[in-house]
Amino acid sequence: MNPQPLSMTAQTAFSQVVEVALSFEHMRSVADLPGSFVAKSVKGHRYWYFQYTEPAGVRRQVFVGPDGDAVHALIARAAAPAAAESLGPLVRSAAVLGCAEILPRHYRVLRRLAEYGFFKAGGVLVGTHAFVAYGNMLGVRWGGADAIRTQDIDFAHAGKSISLALAPNYQVQTHEAIQSLDMGFLPIAGLSGKTGGAYLIPNEKEFRLDFLTTVGRSGDAPYEHPDLHVTLQPLRFMEYSLENVQQTALLSGDSATMVNVPHPARYALHKLIVAGEREGAFQAKSKKDLVQAGLLLSALREIRPWEVEEAWADLLRRGKGWAVRAQRGLLALGLQFPDEGFGDWLKAA
Repeated sequence: MNPQPLSMTAQTAFSQVVEVALSFEHMRSVADLPGSFVAKSVKGHRYWYFQYTEPAGVRRQVFVGPDGDAVHALIARAAAPAAAESLGPLVRSAAVLGCAEILPRHYRVLRRLAEYGFFKAGGVLVGTHAFVAYGNMLGVRWGGADAIRTQDIDFAHAGKSISLALAPNYQVQTHEAIQSLDMGFLPIAGLSGKTGGAYLIPNEKEFRLDFLTTVGRSGDAPYEHPDLHVTLQPLRFMEYSLENVQQTALLSGDSATMVNVPHPARYALHKLIVAGEREGAFQAKSKKDLVQAGLLLSALREIRPWEVEEAWADLLRRGKGWAVRAQRGLLALGLQFPDEGFGDWLKAA
């Protein structure tokens, strides 16, 4: 089941995509839109925004960052848009060399949320799209289509606070971003009649967006985030995946966008826990959970085994309930992949 390594040329190409995409993330969020940079003072601190007008005539402001050399450099680069256009050839080259891409319609959703600042505000891409990203991050090709096939796009956020690096009045119009896609997404109402943490297209019910968060004092009741303007559905054990989040680029066609994803070791071990928690109609996803966990652990064991061992130790320290579920998931993983020796490795860690 060992993942196949990408060539060094492909890995280098992906690294270049990430470097350029990261450098021009703010500029790409307002690509093809006329506008200007404006500064605001909030509680004695100066912040920069890019102000532009959408084709529909609505004026928007995208948060750029606090006043400083990095923002000044971005403003200077705005006068040289040709540099940002170099991203397209890099993305195409990386894809030709074997780096994984995501479906264009899925990428369109992710790109729009990135443009509206969802990831800048601490949003994290979880689920299979994150798993696809890990292949490029770790320099491997996953192979089998079953492990990367999905119609869901799953997002998560830690909850009530957004990034401390942002302006105190920073707002992300997540619901508005989804509606602006004109793809037909509608929020799903829960049993209480209130909007839940998911969107779907009525005639394509498998294509859905889920917004998740950690379980707090209110239990599993949906939480309406006042600054993200979206409802988040609490999910047990999610907090483990939202520590030590990583940045990476997702590719599609001739474009790339930066997103946040869980640390790959934590993603893999979290899958061991949730695989045993699925019930009823969701049990079919347990096998996919285990396949993704196994592939990730196999790749990480070759290049960064200590990261898995540290994440495993942290998981076991979280209490008996965590440990029991993790051991149960590890046993199931051993039954799925009896020749890999994952159990012996982690028990000895």
